[in-house]
Amino acid sequence: MSVSIKSPRQIENMREAGRLLAIVHKELHKALKPGMSTWDIDRLGETIIRDFGCIPNFKNYNGYPASICVSVNDEVVHGIPSKEHIIQEGDIVSLDGGLIYNGMHSDAARTWGVGEVSLEAARLMEVTRQSFFEGIKLAKEGNHLFEISAAIQDYVESFGYSVVRDLVGHGIGTHLHEDPQIPNFRQKGRGLKLQAGMTLAVEPMVNAGSYDVEWLDDDWTVVTEDGSLSAHYENTILITKDGCEILTLLPEEQKTGVSDAEK
Repeated sequence: MSVSIKSPRQIENMREAGRLLAIVHKELHKALKPGMSTWDIDRLGETIIRDFGCIPNFKNYNGYPASICVSVNDEVVHGIPSKEHIIQEGDIVSLDGGLIYNGMHSDAARTWGVGEVSLEAARLMEVTRQSFFEGIKLAKEGNHLFEISAAIQDYVESFGYSVVRDLVGHGIGTHLHEDPQIPNFRQKGRGLKLQAGMTLAVEPMVNAGSYDVEWLDDDWTVVTEDGSLSAHYENTILITKDGCEILTLLPEEQKTGVSDAEK
């Protein structure tokens, strides 16, 4: 396994790639409403990315046909946008996308409720989001990768939810997927030692029921095996000597304090 340390120039380009992707997600959240199709969401996301002069890095990646993965309710990840799939009041919608700026990649995912959602759905989304922040408390130089994994699993399971085992996070930089793989669940050993300059995409995928998943016949869409709801939250981060920098959040979005689920 070869994990790259990014140069100062590469880091600056990744900061901008992350900032622009954060704006994409912000605009998609504002636009998301009942009655629109998942295809509408993808078209908007790609338009914004290209208007920035960037490239949507999901488009045609290993054959994936869209720029934004749009996964609804029991769809965990990689939902293929469709004009026939109409968003309904009460749905939860996971949006996963990325872009390339000056040769450097960013990747981030969010799950949003559409209109009024159930208390259980709201709690699942909040726990998923907060599990990311629990994990990255350990993301700093000198710590080990799988400390992040264990912290995510411990937090999620304390609320009775489960962490998907068949899909993991990843390194990112000049390529969308680089070493190392980043599980969201405990591993044997502690994993590699983190170094300043590493860039990682940490992405908990959390199910309300069992962690078991299956792939649909389109060979992309992953759904919960038991039909339970699933949520996804991801950011691209930079490891530093003192902690980590979240590259795909705008300054006003930086997380502080106690999660709503713990109140």
